[in-house]
Amino acid sequence: MDCSSLCEIIMWLPILITILTAYVLGSIPSSVWIGKLFFGVDVREHGSGNAGTTNTIRTLGYKAGIPVFIIDALKGWFAVFMSKVIFGCFPEMMMPDFIEIVAAAAVVVGHIFPVFAGFRGGKGVATLLGVGFGLIPIPALIALGIFTIVLLTFGYVSLASITATVTLPFVTYFFVMPQSPLLLILTIAVAIFVPITHKENIKRLKNGTENRFIKRKNKK
Repeated sequence: MDCSSLCEIIMWLPILITILTAYVLGSIPSSVWIGKLFFGVDVREHGSGNAGTTNTIRTLGYKAGIPVFIIDALKGWFAVFMSKVIFGCFPEMMMPDFIEIVAAAAVVVGHIFPVFAGFRGGKGVATLLGVGFGLIPIPALIALGIFTIVLLTFGYVSLASITATVTLPFVTYFFVMPQSPLLLILTIAVAIFVPITHKENIKRLKNGTENRFIKRKNKK
């Protein structure tokens, strides 16, 4: 092996470490482990079959759902934080935005296809929120506000998730675009990705068969 080949391997090593570590972190199936350990229930066998916060709350209640949400969001945030630490160790080898986006993608993929849970995970919304607070905190906070407003108004988590992520690129353009076009591209990818993962929810919304997370009171 010549010197140039060795240098190429060394150059790619931090990126490979980032991808692997973020994927393993994302693969921690909080809803599955909490459900089985404390309730003796695999949430994937109930409700929507999704290993995410919403189905956990519907199946096991808020005592399980809130910790699941916090852990899943922290996975996303910590993956971005970890990538910044790695970049700090190898600043001359890579662009900071690039390595952070790589970590973000890997942790979300890990959440959706977790190696520790038979590759049957959640839809990645909570993890994406954590990623957002790690990369673009102000747009992420605004997106969270939009999510909350839509959820309280209409009662559908799926509609709130889709609306918040679809508006995220516009908010990011306003706050982040001059400094980082790569982050804008990432939010556009998220705005495309989330509706795809919610395609069955979209069908049910159109048919009027989607379950409401917050029940609206009937007017007398």
